[in-house]
Amino acid sequence: MIVYKFGGASVKDAAAFRNIFQILSALSSAEKPLVVVSAMGKTTNALEEVFQLAHQGLSYTETLQNSQRYHLNILQELFPQQDAPVYEAVGKQFQELQDILTNVSPDDFDRQYDQVVSMGELLSSLILHHFLQAQGLANLWLDSRQYIRTDSTWREGKVDWEWTEAQMHAHLPAILEQQPVITQGFIAGTEQGATTTLGREGSDFSAAIFAYCLQAQSLTIWKDVPGLLNADPKLFEETIRYEEIAYQEAIEMAYYGASIIHPKTVQPLAKRCIPLYVKSFLHPQEPGTVIWNCQHSRIAPSFILKQNQCLLSFHTKDFGFISEENLSAIFQALSQYRLKINMMQNSAISFSVCTDYDAQRVPRLIEALTPEFVVLYNSPLHLYTIKNYDQESLEKIATGKEVLLEQRSRQTYQLVCRPAHAAR
Repeated sequence: MIVYKFGGASVKDAAAFRNIFQILSALSSAEKPLVVVSAMGKTTNALEEVFQLAHQGLSYTETLQNSQRYHLNILQELFPQQDAPVYEAVGKQFQELQDILTNVSPDDFDRQYDQVVSMGELLSSLILHHFLQAQGLANLWLDSRQYIRTDSTWREGKVDWEWTEAQMHAHLPAILEQQPVITQGFIAGTEQGATTTLGREGSDFSAAIFAYCLQAQSLTIWKDVPGLLNADPKLFEETIRYEEIAYQEAIEMAYYGASIIHPKTVQPLAKRCIPLYVKSFLHPQEPGTVIWNCQHSRIAPSFILKQNQCLLSFHTKDFGFISEENLSAIFQALSQYRLKINMMQNSAISFSVCTDYDAQRVPRLIEALTPEFVVLYNSPLHLYTIKNYDQESLEKIATGKEVLLEQRSRQTYQLVCRPAHAAR
């Protein structure tokens, strides 16, 4: 039993769906795939925009119609017969989305966000299911919200691993013996039946949850790059591909923000020694990269850039030293407003953190801590990380930048700087 995960770029148009069919058709009869799919193209971004408009009481009609047309155009290319059952299935999803948007209120932002943005994966998985059926590849569409349970931490649900594993063990092995399964990434459900999401780009994590609970032979994540690269080719020149990499190295790269892997993906796989393959859906015969329990010497430096960062500095109002009590108050507030620390540093009278900028959460954090601290912040900023750095890589990143904060350990170098004209 294997798990395949296809991201947004691999289902962005009709040709991409046909390509998935070719990849799945190449499997042997002994391989039992469970296929996890992301929302199509930039659908998640579009649904986020629709929700933001609805939440602010503004008109979202044009943005929603653009998303509907995008899906309909792909449907018409894949299913020339207008009476194909997929049209009704997709229409029902958009009607449900419209009903949710009609009832969006100014309160409860995170819960309502999950109900809206989760629709992207439901749409893409339904279209893939019906397309594969039409091509003669029998498969079962599965609602992942019935198999992955989380608490009600909206926008980043915490998985109930015991319940999830028991539910999958009870139902999925028998199904997979008969036919492939198509399901959604990114989304899950609470005990009360509400929809949650697993965090932005969380479809990789969904695939890892299925692989872990079903003790899969392997997980393959299909990307538009030839494997795990030492940098994002959209942001850096002269990238190289790692042939293999150890779990721990991949976990650290994901933690620092390597965009090709969701930070939570590797850990459950490492626990059960399930290899993770990163391969190109454009060239499926090429080897890609395998992340597994291997040993290797020092590898080539990896370059990671996180954009849209915010540097927050907290100063005591009485010019006193930053104490453990001060730090406790700051960490408690960061946890309350769910802001993750990407880098931190303290001096005698200040404590600074670099975090992703969130227009909802950062202002609330500042407001909460202003009575106790003088709070200064800069945004938008860039955070560069170099894993396994050498002198050449340091010079490549640091030269010519206005550095606001930097740190160096034995293997990792980080700096926070103002954005340059080009991130190269």
